[in-house]
Amino acid sequence: MKRLLAWAWRQSFVRFALVGGAGYLVNAAALTVFTCTLYLDAAPALAGAIFVAMCFTWAGNRYLTFGARRAHDLRGMTEEWLRFVGANLLGAVVNYAVALSLLRYGPGWLHNLYVAQACGVLAGLVFNFTLSSLVVFRASRG
Repeated sequence: MKRLLAWAWRQSFVRFALVGGAGYLVNAAALTVFTCTLYLDAAPALAGAIFVAMCFTWAGNRYLTFGARRAHDLRGMTEEWLRFVGANLLGAVVNYAVALSLLRYGPGWLHNLYVAQACGVLAGLVFNFTLSSLVVFRASRG
């Protein structure tokens, strides 16, 4: 079991998914704040929660997933963050579209904001990993 865990930790997709899992919790917490405290409707609340989670996952992926390839100076970090947001916009659009579609057109059991959100997060995961590994964290800079 110890070998399996060590092997899994060496896989960047596993680390990316773990950061994403933590990002999902941040996303759900932000969604709760936006809907229950600020009383936003589902569409703006989902968009805001996605952005908050995107910022959180950028930081997590900088250190846990792509630590050896992250930027080290302010300019490099700023460029990296902008690339991360740009690259993850496709995943965010997929996430947002899936969640809203399920809320509006899905079967009854998918009309729960958090179930729809989870489905959207999973749909965006593949896009985000691929673009993060190919575009954002390309090589060690600065």
